[in-house]
Amino acid sequence: MQSPYSSQLAGNEQHSRFYSLLQLFAYRTYADYIQHKDSLPPLNDAQIVKLKQLSLVSLAQDSRILPYDTLLRVLDMPTVRDLEDLIIDAIYLDIVRGKLDQKESQFEVEYTMGRDLEPGKLEQLLASLQNWASTTSSVLATLDQKLTELSTRSITAKKEKEHYDKTYQATLKEVADKQKEARNANKSHGFTGRTGVTPAGLAELEREKARQAREKGKENDDDRDSMDVDEPAEGSKGKGRKPSTSDASLRQQRKRNRF
Repeated sequence: MQSPYSSQLAGNEQHSRFYSLLQLFAYRTYADYIQHKDSLPPLNDAQIVKLKQLSLVSLAQDSRILPYDTLLRVLDMPTVRDLEDLIIDAIYLDIVRGKLDQKESQFEVEYTMGRDLEPGKLEQLLASLQNWASTTSSVLATLDQKLTELSTRSITAKKEKEHYDKTYQATLKEVADKQKEARNANKSHGFTGRTGVTPAGLAELEREKARQAREKGKENDDDRDSMDVDEPAEGSKGKGRKPSTSDASLRQQRKRNRF
């Protein structure tokens, strides 16, 4: 469009409409052709199909989701089948890439080729690129901040885990040492119970002492009973006499006291 020959066409009244036709295929659409059809050279069927495909490219550059209703109206297609055939041919020509979603009645664009810029659109494109660059920089800065926060949290969590493990191991060692000391103390006192120095262990020690005291008291009572038996006097004639009632009562009372 910037060649000298194109400028000559624009300045020639006889050929100016061909220059307009060149502009149509460079950056305009089928809707522009319908609007200025009377001032443009007639197009054959192949040229109309090509213009509609280029118009599809322009629409895909503005939106990634193109509803069938919009395409049928803008491209002046009679049926959905004809529209899908047009899109499929454009995909085979690598003009656009995408997916036909018949359930949602839309064309999902994945790629589109570029077209020439209409005069005056360069500034708009630069503004869009600057906006995109600014948005990308903001997103990258946010991601860097999040990564820094995650790294800090990871280091903090690692230190906390190390401190916890260290405290846990120290506590285990302290408990093991105390249990060992308790077992050694029990051995030194002659007690081998499994309760150690717990309250249950102390109670067991008290019960053991009480049992030993009862056994010792029982032995003392037996000794006293043996000493209480009356020996007969010398020369007494009553070797076979029965014990008196008072002696029998006294011994019976002593037996009760033992229990």
